[in-house]
Amino acid sequence: MSNKGYFDRFGGRYVAEVLRRPLEELELAFIDSLSDVSFCQDLDTLRRDFIGRPTPLLHAVNASRLNGGSQIYIKMEGLAHTGAHKINNALGQALLAKKMGKKRIIAETGAGQHGLATASACARVGLECVVYMGEVDVRRQQPNVASMELYGATVVPVTAGSRTLKDAINEAMRDWAASFESTHYLIGSALGPSPFPDIVRYFQSVIGEETRAQITERALDVEALVACVGGGSNAIGFFSPFTALSAPRLVGAEAGGIGPGAGENAVRMSGEASSDGIIHGYKSRFLTTADGQVAETRSISAGLDYPGIGPELAALGESGRIEFVSVSDSQALEALKFFARSEGVLFALESAHAGAAALALARSGSPDRAVIVNMSGRGDKDIFITSPVFRPGPWKDFLAQELARLDSGQDIHVFGGNS
Repeated sequence: MSNKGYFDRFGGRYVAEVLRRPLEELELAFIDSLSDVSFCQDLDTLRRDFIGRPTPLLHAVNASRLNGGSQIYIKMEGLAHTGAHKINNALGQALLAKKMGKKRIIAETGAGQHGLATASACARVGLECVVYMGEVDVRRQQPNVASMELYGATVVPVTAGSRTLKDAINEAMRDWAASFESTHYLIGSALGPSPFPDIVRYFQSVIGEETRAQITERALDVEALVACVGGGSNAIGFFSPFTALSAPRLVGAEAGGIGPGAGENAVRMSGEASSDGIIHGYKSRFLTTADGQVAETRSISAGLDYPGIGPELAALGESGRIEFVSVSDSQALEALKFFARSEGVLFALESAHAGAAALALARSGSPDRAVIVNMSGRGDKDIFITSPVFRPGPWKDFLAQELARLDSGQDIHVFGGNS
């Protein structure tokens, strides 16, 4: 747990006075839930029956043979309900909000996986759901937007700023300040004002706890655990049971984008462009401009282009416990294709950054040791990004045909009306 909301010098609760009471109320409810037998039983049951936990640890035999070096294992979070690790935290916080008597949930989302998970969890426990999503991300993650709406959520495109995740967080914060009496803000990553980093880590630590048990069960000699890092929810959950130990190595893969220049990537810890800052209610490492404004970022993966990093990950990075590496868009795409063809596993673009880092790390390792990569999500959601890269001609033809079909009105049926 944090030390009064801090991880070394990072973290804290830097918010307007209007949000202090709801944060204090949330902290007390969260602490109480940890010893609430009924709450814990409900959570365990839904993890098993709704999420589908535990998720498998797959020995990537073909990938290991083709890559050389260490044995590669994949923690298959993409098999969790809604297709990513995000459901672990979304469900936990939704249950917590229900216990607190809240009627409405708001959330932010970038790649759409947190929004999708929140919408699904809210449908399951019976809460109204509103998801703020940057207009840029709405365009590139239409499959997730459509699914959120099917679950009954209202998706609000954010047109301010860079129209990506950081702007969605800003809008969600504004909403919460005006509606906290009936509303819970379900933050999706291990960031924001205290107690959110502790809450998100707790609900995501199920990934690491399962992995630790699976390592013991198979008597694996693990060299490293590897996870992608945007804000950091999958990484801190995966690493959590191991952070106080000296081994295995913990490696976080950041979005190297298209180059090392300003605005070309989202590298906070493995480069020298970030600085300490206080943004979105907490202190951490952020990419900022010379005048202290949030800098533009770039990544092929909508979930990794956040300009900051969760405070606990920042502290663990500065202490040296977590090693951070930069993975470019092209390296992530190559890893995505490699695992798809060698293992029949389709990584999300975010997770493919971790996949690329794991492949590089494993090559220099020993065949009797293991490198475990957290496949934080599966890549179905990225079809509108990856198809133009891997099959541009057929994809363009498909879109043109679909537009023509929609314009003609062919095969379109209005729900609840006459065909």
